[in-house]
Amino acid sequence: MRFLRLNDKEEQFLLYWKTKKTEVGMEDGAVNEVVQTTQDTVDEVVQTTQNTVDEVGRFTSYIQENIPVIISFGLKVLLAILIFCAGRIVIKWIRKIVVKSLERSNVDKGVEQFVDSVLKFALYFVLIFTILTKFGVDATSVAAVIASAGVAVGLALQGSLSNFAGGVLILLLKPFKVGDYIIEDTNQNEGTVKEIQIFYTKLSTVDNRTIVIPNGMLTNNSLTNVTEKDERQLDLRIGISYSADIRKAKEIMEKVLLKEPSVLKEAQINVFVAELSESAVLLGVRAWVKSDEFWPAKWRLLENIKLQFDENGIEIPYPQMTVHMEEERG
Repeated sequence: MRFLRLNDKEEQFLLYWKTKKTEVGMEDGAVNEVVQTTQDTVDEVVQTTQNTVDEVGRFTSYIQENIPVIISFGLKVLLAILIFCAGRIVIKWIRKIVVKSLERSNVDKGVEQFVDSVLKFALYFVLIFTILTKFGVDATSVAAVIASAGVAVGLALQGSLSNFAGGVLILLLKPFKVGDYIIEDTNQNEGTVKEIQIFYTKLSTVDNRTIVIPNGMLTNNSLTNVTEKDERQLDLRIGISYSADIRKAKEIMEKVLLKEPSVLKEAQINVFVAELSESAVLLGVRAWVKSDEFWPAKWRLLENIKLQFDENGIEIPYPQMTVHMEEERG
């Protein structure tokens, strides 16, 4: 067999032809891949569209088959809304009648607020129960569910039930009433009682803040009712210098007390030496005033006593300490 030898030009042409053929083959593969991807995308779009059309068709068929049921349910919902709106009007009317009857009976304001709150909750419960029965819910089943859930709810709401019981005890025992000024001793919350509700009591402070205290806390802890009595005793302590005239100071204080219009003159008035302290002689003052005039009377007395002491040369000393130094002996 004889082999032919190619020259340089023939070898270059053959290499060029192989390279072009390879590039053309690669381009054909890429085109085929793009075509296949496009075909897959089109198939997915067609399948998705078909599924959507089928779902819409099934939904339309369901609507057409259940039109009477949907209309009946819509009428029930409309009826429930009308019953609820009418029930709210009736509840407000009943509450107004009950409150007016309690006011005519001169019932305590706290009892009135508590009864109104309980009545509101009870009537709304009856209203919602009635609406549920209109939807075909069996009343016996609802009562059984409520009874069985009552234990669980009671355990979960022990604090609220304690507050409810506390509200009942407050109304029965009446440690305070609406309008009284009380001090809750545990947390030192104080203010005028504005509302006694089912679970909470609201206090209004002198700077117009509202404090909400659970009824259970008020019945389980000690509290001070400042305004339960019509009269309160003023108890003041005023220090004078050891060099001052005690008799003169007491006479000045007695005159100031007698001139104060809020001091009850028929009650006992005492001016006495309360204590011999480290820096001053403490003089005590005790007098009776009306409860609602306690603070204004106290402020006026302190101011007038200070002014009279200044006019008569009675010194009110600062706390002081005398230190004696011994000189060292050589």
